[in-house]
Amino acid sequence: MTEFADAKELVELLTEKKMTVTAAESCTGGLIAATIVDVPGASNVLRESYVTYAVSSKEKLLGVSPGTVAVHTVVSAEVAEEMAKGAAKSAGADLAIAVTGYAGPDGGEDGTPAGTVFIGVVLFGQIRVCRYRFEGDRRSVREQAAKAAISMALEDVKALPVCAFAEHSLTGAKPL
Repeated sequence: MTEFADAKELVELLTEKKMTVTAAESCTGGLIAATIVDVPGASNVLRESYVTYAVSSKEKLLGVSPGTVAVHTVVSAEVAEEMAKGAAKSAGADLAIAVTGYAGPDGGEDGTPAGTVFIGVVLFGQIRVCRYRFEGDRRSVREQAAKAAISMALEDVKALPVCAFAEHSLTGAKPL
């Protein structure tokens, strides 16, 4: 996967704001981190990332609850949320991007079609999760999911009010 404009803009914006990012990837298998790393200067913002393909890895590394998986399945908004929150906490990152889905050719045992992907973004503790349905073969679904995840994260960072950056840069400051 080659660098694309949103990844470059995300790295530049995070660098400017002195913020960090992490990723928790399942069906994308590291494509989000790889796309970010393709951008010069990525080491300023990305310190670690997680490929948690197995449910046991999601539980062990990200703190995903076995109960959540049992109730909602591993490909769900609830799991994407727990993955994103767990990655942010484990990495100590300001921004976390999480992806779980069915890349294909098969969908879920519950009838969820191939190409169904949930993307979760946590920014300063605030979560947003979106469901996508991508078309194409396995590689195409994975690439579309990685691009959508980076674009979603960029939208959230751009939407932050200026005061959020001021608060972030003043962490530890004493009130007047």
